Amino acid sequence: MATLGNPQARLPPVIHVAGTNGKGSTIAFLRAFLEAAGKRVHVYTSPHLIRFAERIRIAGELVAEDALVAVLEECERANDGRPITFFEITTAAAFLAFARSPADFVLLEVGLGGRFDATNVIAQPAVTAITPVSLDHQQFLGDTVAKIAFEKAGILKPGVPAVIARQLSEATAVIEARAQELAAPLFRQDTEWHANRRRDGGLSYHGREALDLPVPGLLGPHQYDNAGTALACLDCIGGLGLSREALAAGIGRVEWPARLERLFEGPLARLLPAGSELWLDGGHNPAGGAALAAAVAAWRDRPLSLVFGMLKTHDAVGFLRPLAPLVARLEAIAIPGEENALSAEQAAAAARNAGILAAATSTSIAAAIQAGAAPGGRVLICGSLYLAGRVLAENRRKH
Repeated sequence: MATLGNPQARLPPVIHVAGTNGKGSTIAFLRAFLEAAGKRVHVYTSPHLIRFAERIRIAGELVAEDALVAVLEECERANDGRPITFFEITTAAAFLAFARSPADFVLLEVGLGGRFDATNVIAQPAVTAITPVSLDHQQFLGDTVAKIAFEKAGILKPGVPAVIARQLSEATAVIEARAQELAAPLFRQDTEWHANRRRDGGLSYHGREALDLPVPGLLGPHQYDNAGTALACLDCIGGLGLSREALAAGIGRVEWPARLERLFEGPLARLLPAGSELWLDGGHNPAGGAALAAAVAAWRDRPLSLVFGMLKTHDAVGFLRPLAPLVARLEAIAIPGEENALSAEQAAAAARNAGILAAATSTSIAAAIQAGAAPGGRVLICGSLYLAGRVLAENRRKH
């Protein structure tokens, strides 16, 4: 970054978001709120689902391929052959691109952890946020929630307000201790701010301001918390002047693929019998499985089948266990093109260990969908963002 002239020091106000689950959705709500209010917003998220350019939005638009190539080549020249990771150099490229284009805000998602993450070179963000912390990536971040929370709390900065979503008690203790060391003002869910689902399905938010907004455009009870986290971030930044009308428009307009997304069209959707539904979710850890189970618990009107694939580094049994009582059958697959994926047999064994006894294997995404389909039923593809990316790519192909 120094060789490049420290572009990270020349960015618009940054909202920096860490956490185990909900980071991407929180940023999606932030982007929707700000853009509905007419703000220009740069966004950096990961991983991508189909195209790398999904990771970098410049003033609302996906980075153009030629512009992306140019900044990456510039970063390669600056690096001059020194050791660097894929994520580090692409983060440098994003910061370089952001610094050269006017915007009102940068929305920055941590890649892994926080303390040693490549995004954590922003000395003075406008606000930091930590979404719920749970067990994931233990091989890198530690084997307890407290250890992982310590890594996430590494994005907190001296004197910078920190929005904290609802946490397990062991995470709360670590985050609050770090905030106290840094004199970082805390803005905590259920203490300084609240987000609740109203009887009509809308969102009620109470913080420094009180708001009643329409139904969030992303499905599931957990999305009320993610939308609330985004509102709390805006609440911490004075002088935004966002109207209720803009916030109401944004909450319904939000988009974030593979987060309990229904696939209405495409070759994979057409494999199902008439009246059936195809859904996709990228959740991949036990907390993600619990959130997904809470969201689909209302689906008891139709039989539910899962198409499941996961990387070896994640807890397949822990992810599937909350879903087991809701599932009629499961088709296990190996994620196409992923060397680090569970085999179909390993994924099916994990499903049986989690309590889904009707678990079989399939050789492809299409075969799994067809095997799992029941007339009038629902098929939910889940277990990995990498699998979600393969599904979205395959569903866009013309057969």
